[in-house]
Amino acid sequence: MKKNEKIKILIADDHAIVREGLKQILADTKDIVVAGHAENGADAIKLARKGDCNVLLLDISMPDRSGIEVLKQVKKDVPKMAVLMLSMHREDQYAIRSLKAGAAGYLNKQSAPNELVDAIRQVASGRKYVTPALAQELANQVSDERLEKPPHETLSDREYQTLIMIASGKTVSDIAAELSLSVKTISMYRSRLLQKMKLRHNAELTHYAIKNQLVE
Repeated sequence: MKKNEKIKILIADDHAIVREGLKQILADTKDIVVAGHAENGADAIKLARKGDCNVLLLDISMPDRSGIEVLKQVKKDVPKMAVLMLSMHREDQYAIRSLKAGAAGYLNKQSAPNELVDAIRQVASGRKYVTPALAQELANQVSDERLEKPPHETLSDREYQTLIMIASGKTVSDIAAELSLSVKTISMYRSRLLQKMKLRHNAELTHYAIKNQLVE
């Protein structure tokens, strides 16, 4: 970016209240302007392809496709765009997967407004944004990379998302409705993850998730 050039932001979140809240926070900054918004993954990709924004604020839980899928598509179509993932999930659930998929940073929606502004400025300048807790988690992964991966790290993004949702008490039908996918598709993800993790049923899956602190 050129010096004194405003940072153009694209907000992608399916909740109107969240979008308006983010706009309000950023309205008070002189160097950041919200240039567009999207309420689903398809629109986010379409707007990102126009290439007139510097940073995409992307909710990880979109109604039509997962935020990680949107992230991967945006990075493929617009490699120079910095994508800052926003989520209600704890960092250790999705942050590292997001960074590996090409995100410039990951921020919890409960973060302070000034932290959001700092994160946007940092990723717009071409740097990564990670919190101290996430930096520690990344360091731990590097030191443990020679060790065998825990079973949940072998899952695909959709399988992992299904694992978290089942362990949070949601049924296959609940998950299908929330992700706008068929019950058959979610059942397939469930079967795959049980097979990969050598688990027999939802009770064992939930026990594993709690034991490994994947859910609270």
